[in-house]
Amino acid sequence: MELVTEKELEIRFSEVDIMKVVWHGSYPLYLEDAREAFGAQYGLSYQNYIDNNVFAPIVEMDIKYKRPVLYGMKPHIRITYRPKPSAKIVFDYEIFDPKDGTVFLTARTVQVFMDMNYQLMWDNPPFFVEWKNKWQQ
Repeated sequence: MELVTEKELEIRFSEVDIMKVVWHGSYPLYLEDAREAFGAQYGLSYQNYIDNNVFAPIVEMDIKYKRPVLYGMKPHIRITYRPKPSAKIVFDYEIFDPKDGTVFLTARTVQVFMDMNYQLMWDNPPFFVEWKNKWQQ
């Protein structure tokens, strides 16, 4: 079963440059919005990590800019969880126009697990194993 969440983005004036094009530094924030929406839908919020004494920092972020997103547009972002047996969380993203399917951006993030002493965890924490089992991942 593929776990996917989609949400509309509202492009704010503060996120664009003088050409009314979304500034490249705004996109990681859109990815964050997508991860929060995913967590709300599937029960994997940042509060879940904290409640289980775990951090999940991003260690890789790959963004491919395909076409400019302009001020006033209302593109959608789709986030897809990519299950891995190793102790990491991988998401793929796509920002697109829901009207015609034009893809503006694709991205991927990789998160790892750290304990509260900022030590890398080599195994999936128990709460994440339970989450994966619940969603058949």
